[in-house]
Amino acid sequence: MSAGRTSEGAGCITWWGFSPAQDLLCLGEKINVLVVGSADPRHILKTIAGLHDKQSLHIWVIENSMEVVARQLLLLYLALVPHEYMGINEKTEVFLEVFGNSEIRSQTEETLQRAASQLSLSVTETLEAARHACLNTTLLKFKERDELARIFNLWIQSSSSERPAPIRMSKVWDYRIRQHLGTRYDSRKGCFDWDLTMKLHTNGCGVINKHQYVRWREQGLAFEMREGVYQITNPTLLSTRVFNQKGDKVAVRGYWGDIVSSPYLSFGIETDDRNLLKKQNEQHIKTAQDISFANVQGLFQSLSSRRGCLTAAQSDSEAEKVSTQTEQKSVSFDAIKSLRLHNLMHLNGVFITFLPLDSLHKLPDKQKYSHYFQAIYFSASCVHQLGAVMRQIAAPDAVLVVELAKHILDLNKEQEAGFAKKVASMALEAGFEPWREGNSGDVHAVFVQQK
Repeated sequence: MSAGRTSEGAGCITWWGFSPAQDLLCLGEKINVLVVGSADPRHILKTIAGLHDKQSLHIWVIENSMEVVARQLLLLYLALVPHEYMGINEKTEVFLEVFGNSEIRSQTEETLQRAASQLSLSVTETLEAARHACLNTTLLKFKERDELARIFNLWIQSSSSERPAPIRMSKVWDYRIRQHLGTRYDSRKGCFDWDLTMKLHTNGCGVINKHQYVRWREQGLAFEMREGVYQITNPTLLSTRVFNQKGDKVAVRGYWGDIVSSPYLSFGIETDDRNLLKKQNEQHIKTAQDISFANVQGLFQSLSSRRGCLTAAQSDSEAEKVSTQTEQKSVSFDAIKSLRLHNLMHLNGVFITFLPLDSLHKLPDKQKYSHYFQAIYFSASCVHQLGAVMRQIAAPDAVLVVELAKHILDLNKEQEAGFAKKVASMALEAGFEPWREGNSGDVHAVFVQQK
């Protein structure tokens, strides 16, 4: 078990996943994919990167919080920024900084606010068709789109002098550590070391560097790739939690996400490049930060090759040209300021649509979604929604992928095994059986429809 209070380490809102990015099409040729509660776009990006040139894909996303939806949209926006506006190295750094850092640089804040401004405009327009195929929010309820606009405006105004005193991330992060460790707070470094060596390293995450992990546990800084000052609160990691105080409900804004497992799990613990996993004197040469950077950069390069405005060959040539011009200087913020939603990369044959938060159990009511999805993904935090409704919306021979609890450090081995057993039981009830053509592994469980 984690060296802290049960259930507090993972938090009550999921900002990143507890498993590596998964290509949801690797088990066959799929067209419509339903992703429930993934928390970040890692599976979306990995799946797009695995597409064949002429293969099309429509991903439908359901989350359990509009704050998470807003962050998903922002991260996808950053992923779609063309190299002409931001060099690929800079884009990778900004993406990871927003993704996993409690505090960010001033340059990153400017990019974030510009993106939030554009996204706010897009969700408040009453259009029948989405302004961008990969940022489609037109099926959300009007009140959900209003909530998205409110969240984006909070991000834009997060450091405004006209607002009340802004939330200091260092303060709310420390509150979460104290809340989690209780009387063990004074010996917190020993607790951090225990969670790393006895849980994460034992579970196959040996590439997570001790210095970087402890830095993240203490201050929430997972990715420090640039010489710069990380002191501006990352507003995308703030959310509201409701507490009961003497019978009254009180809403408190702060950091309520994971403070134990780390954002390294999404992109930083698996790689196809064996050189990144080399060891010297039984120690990893590269870190989870290095692997995260290489993986995200590779995903962005794959996105660029699918640009609708250029052929693949032209895109690669242009990317190389722009990269040469931009790597020797920081990003042009005048270019970022001029970036509009229609300037983002349009990916041939790729569509991403966000559905209302409560839509999962309403999908069978619409004829369109009858036996519609060839691949369905559930996160560990949303697996309670897995049920008989799957029988009506899953296409013949559909594949079901469920995130397990291996990297949720609050659970012990017995609880982890119990979770996996419960998932198998729920999948069976939903009409799926374990995938027998290979080993699903202990991070994701893979099921296929019963014959």
